[in-house]
Amino acid sequence: MNQLRFRTRLVLILSLFAIVPALLLTLLWSGTVSTALPFVTGRSAWDSVAASGEKAIAAARQAPLTASQKRAIDAHERELRLSVEQARRYSFLAARTVRVIAIAGVLALLVLTGAASRVAGHLSRQLSRPLDELVRWTELIGHGEPLPPPPEPSVSSAARKNGDDGTSIEVTTSRVRGAPEFETLRRRMREMVSELEHGRRQAVEAERLHAFRESARRVAHEIKNQLTPIRFALARLRGQAPPALQEDVGVIAMESDRLDRMAKSFAEFGKLPEGPPAEIDMGELVRYTARSSVPPTIALDLQIDENLPTVHGHNGALAGALSNVLLNAVDASGENGRIMVSARSVSAAGRTAVRISVADNGKGIAPEKLETIWEPYVTNKPGGTGLGLAIARQAVWAHDGTVNATSTLGIGTEIQLTIPANGVNAERKS
Repeated sequence: MNQLRFRTRLVLILSLFAIVPALLLTLLWSGTVSTALPFVTGRSAWDSVAASGEKAIAAARQAPLTASQKRAIDAHERELRLSVEQARRYSFLAARTVRVIAIAGVLALLVLTGAASRVAGHLSRQLSRPLDELVRWTELIGHGEPLPPPPEPSVSSAARKNGDDGTSIEVTTSRVRGAPEFETLRRRMREMVSELEHGRRQAVEAERLHAFRESARRVAHEIKNQLTPIRFALARLRGQAPPALQEDVGVIAMESDRLDRMAKSFAEFGKLPEGPPAEIDMGELVRYTARSSVPPTIALDLQIDENLPTVHGHNGALAGALSNVLLNAVDASGENGRIMVSARSVSAAGRTAVRISVADNGKGIAPEKLETIWEPYVTNKPGGTGLGLAIARQAVWAHDGTVNATSTLGIGTEIQLTIPANGVNAERKS
């Protein structure tokens, strides 16, 4: 025999808890009343008293009695007959009352049974449906499938109220299955799934970046190895080449310098921040990096909050990350552009952090390309390596921070770097 479903078992258990006590109480009550009523009426006792009383009255009438004694005997005989008549009436009613009580008990039991079954069914639905839903969710989580979307909010006529100006305001509500605790559990499970998905994406991204860094280290090593003899040969050519070849020598020098910068970019991307972390004055770091990275031809608006929290991390890595973001903003703004740099204290994931924002008034980035700006080797600049923002993100992630970008075509782009104040993420350094 297959095992009963949880809901069926729950209905049976709740019904038994309600019906069995009601049945026992009904039987006990009916039995007690049917047994006690005959004793209350006392018909058999009164019949015995009436028989013996009639004999006593008949014997008393045989004796010579005074008028007052005769009146007393007559009064006693009337009272005796009245009491016997009342006892017989009570006995008659008691015999029928027992049946009425039994029928009423059965009806009451049926009513209690129906009410108990309805209550048990309601409670089982309130418990079994959410539990079945959560069990299905665990199966979806186990298979890596997405959870069902939250229910759409609905507008109920009972959920309307009047605003301060007398107008009707519709309050949207969504139907929630089960007790409020189940809704809390659903929300926690959705948060858990979101965190699991975020952790999975981070693990995949970390593995991918590890592969990129390894490739970048190898590319940088190979470029540097080839550049060394090229530079030696170039130094000899500059002194020995005829004037007609000096322009070609200049092209070789320029391209070798470009390869050298590319090798340095690959080498920088191929390693994480090194050395012991220290306390960093973020206000001073932002102020110095912004003024040294933005040329005088571009308007610079600095908004740095006072008393910014210090960050425990690597000054060079964070300064390099901000410098790469600023250089991108400079390229996007062009001449006579404007860049706004702000630094303020925020709360991120329950921790105190410093959020650095760099906004330019350039052409902006298309929405379909915005998510790819952090990827290595993705660039729109001729001759660029596409590693500037990738290095910036790598440095911020190494400090357990986050990066974010928003952009509007024709208006400009804003980059945000959020760095927690309490230290470097040791796991990302491993």
